[in-house]
Amino acid sequence: MSQGRDAQLPASFFDLVSTSDMPVLVDFWAEWCGPCRMVSPAIERLAREYSGRILTVKVNVDRRPAVANALQVQGIPTIMLFWRGEARMRLTGAYPYERIRSSIEENWPRESSMPTGGAGAVT
Repeated sequence: MSQGRDAQLPASFFDLVSTSDMPVLVDFWAEWCGPCRMVSPAIERLAREYSGRILTVKVNVDRRPAVANALQVQGIPTIMLFWRGEARMRLTGAYPYERIRSSIEENWPRESSMPTGGAGAVT
């Protein structure tokens, strides 16, 4: 579920995005999705660059359909940014790294330190 951090994760996705002390970047994807594979390197790069300032989570919509349905994810990849349970950003489609990063920066919560470097991954 995460990179060696399962014991620290909240019981549910919604608990995670509500209680995280960092903004949460979520990548909704599926194994069969070609555009998702195109976006994956950009998400991984963002996770490395924002290390310690953003929690990066991947949600496989085939394994977690209830999460995707609750957030009305109708196309993948969908990239969302959450802060204290509130969706601050939503991009649907295979956007390039630069567009995802600029959208994160535009929607970054003022109450949190600005991003300069993400951690974690949930599948």
